[in-house]
Amino acid sequence: MIQNPKRYTITAALPYTNGPIHIGHLAGVYVPADIYSRYLRLQGKDVAFICGSDEHGVAISMKAKKEGITPQEVIDKYDGIIRKSFADFGISFDNYSRTSAKIHHDTAQEFFRTLYDNGDFIEEVTEQLYDAKANQFLADRFVVGTCPKCGNDGAYGDQCENCGSTLNATDLINPKSTITGETPVLKATKHWFLPLDRYTEFLTEWVLVGHKSDWKPNVYGQVKSWVDGGLEPRAVTRDLDWGIDVPVEGAEGKKLYVWFDAPIGYISSTKEWALREGKDWEPYWKDEDTKLVHFIGKDNIVFHCIIFPAMLKAEGSYILPDNVPANEFLNLEGNKLSTSKNWAVWLHEYLEEFPEKQDVLRYALTSNAPETKDNDFTWKDFQARNNNELVAIFGNFINRVVVLTNKYYDGFIPTSNELSEVDENTLAELKAYPAVISSSVERYRFREALGELMNVARLGNKYLADEEPWKVMKDNPERVKTQMYVALQIAAALSILAEPFLPFTAAKLSRILKNEGKLNWNDVTENSELIPSGHQIGEAELLFAKIEDEEIQKQIDKLEATKTANLAESKQPEPQKDLIQYEDFAKMDLRVGTIIEAEKMPKANKLLVLKIDTGIDVRTIVSGIAESFSPEEIIGKRVTVLANLAPRALRGVESQGMILMTTNAEGKLVFVNPDTDAPNGETIN
Repeated sequence: MIQNPKRYTITAALPYTNGPIHIGHLAGVYVPADIYSRYLRLQGKDVAFICGSDEHGVAISMKAKKEGITPQEVIDKYDGIIRKSFADFGISFDNYSRTSAKIHHDTAQEFFRTLYDNGDFIEEVTEQLYDAKANQFLADRFVVGTCPKCGNDGAYGDQCENCGSTLNATDLINPKSTITGETPVLKATKHWFLPLDRYTEFLTEWVLVGHKSDWKPNVYGQVKSWVDGGLEPRAVTRDLDWGIDVPVEGAEGKKLYVWFDAPIGYISSTKEWALREGKDWEPYWKDEDTKLVHFIGKDNIVFHCIIFPAMLKAEGSYILPDNVPANEFLNLEGNKLSTSKNWAVWLHEYLEEFPEKQDVLRYALTSNAPETKDNDFTWKDFQARNNNELVAIFGNFINRVVVLTNKYYDGFIPTSNELSEVDENTLAELKAYPAVISSSVERYRFREALGELMNVARLGNKYLADEEPWKVMKDNPERVKTQMYVALQIAAALSILAEPFLPFTAAKLSRILKNEGKLNWNDVTENSELIPSGHQIGEAELLFAKIEDEEIQKQIDKLEATKTANLAESKQPEPQKDLIQYEDFAKMDLRVGTIIEAEKMPKANKLLVLKIDTGIDVRTIVSGIAESFSPEEIIGKRVTVLANLAPRALRGVESQGMILMTTNAEGKLVFVNPDTDAPNGETIN
């Protein structure tokens, strides 16, 4: 761990531009990275907070094929959505680039060429899966098959999402091309490999010994598992038509593997920022006094803690990350987030549907951050955290302070009289909070840090509740001046301590207090006075608004609609039955009918006894639909009747036919009936 670094390079995982940003991305990477960066800036640190769109690789090609557009159209579409979402949400990147930029292509090719010239790669001809019908080699994600480890039939060529195993496409049982559905064949092709096994000793010393005490257990454990399992050479090139050209002879038609190219995007994005700002980029990546921190999700641990460090070590001139505080996964309403299945809360949609509530989502995601284990986001919890914590604790304290200051003193900060022991203890406790919050932030415990911030608001609420200035005002107005002065110091402290976590709230509170830009983090501890007597504040404004049940139900209904759509899409139709002749079909007498009576069959949970007007008669039909429909709701329902089915006695009642039913996407029974007003008795041919 670097002590007292001169500067910080903070990276956030480059989001794939094959879809928008969702809350899983935010909770796992971007909110904690933003908290950390904002916190450092408040302390006057030199910070480069770097990110950008990851625009190469198979995911982009797959999206383009699915949507019938070019990869360039895909990346341009989603890069725009992602950039706007991040900006509107207040993620404070110093630079957000894209890996399609020329500066990145040049940087990545230069990096590859350096390692190539140093002899760090193994050049090898291997057999890869090839789709003869599509006339192309199949990248990992263009192959699906049965996982050899758990038997999942939907495993991809690089990973089984059911058991989490890392795979090679050639490991799959019964592989199929996702492009044509054909069974691929093996075909020889040349590629370049980074021999990770050469770096086993380095990784053991650097991570397993050097970072045993300061890296998160989930990160350390995954690295140890990989190293203990034996590292193997890993391909850094791919047979693809989309990506960065491999810059050596004999590599025509080959691209840099996206996980070689993507982390270099941090370097190229830093270069882009430095050029714009008139800075030198190299100290941020090559000076030992720089602290490099990667914020990622747990699915990227191997790339940021094994592969990229091995690349940096091989190149020789770069520093290594001081920490990689990867988070676990965030689930949604009990199910795994899925971009492909639309099971997500999309950031750009949230910002439209909950205007000016960026900080509510930041608060909910940080309070429930999956720092040590997978956690679950629910809309009810989101509502409760807003209403019971932000509104009732933080917002309530600020509102009372501002309202009373305007009521008693026309908005002017009163001059404090002699402090009581309670006042002194309260202010002393306030001055201790920056160090407490800092300790949590610097150990990447952002959930814990946010809890301490809320304790500052609780300190203010308790002080007002105990002191009751609204009661004291009648008999001792001089004492109230001191009480309000103390309460206003707490409010001013909140305006700065909240900034990393709730930046929009902090800005609004600073505007209300009219102290924008006047305080930094250390002032809360070091200054005897955060907001001076005689200073005039503004009128009261609500920092947070209560979220009503109707708003939450709308979001729950939206997810239910997604679930229904997914069921419909995934539902496999039953295979066709054996062929019949026309004469077999012609024997069936299908007619339009109407249910005119319905009642439950005694002592039978599943059966209803129906009276149906078939146009030729009124007959009794017993149907097993009682668990799906009540008798009252189906009277008058138009139905299709198989009229010439031989009668059958069911529990003593003769059933004279059958009504036609099917199931919807949710598996519920629905009637098969005519969509026009055909009269009862009309035959169906």
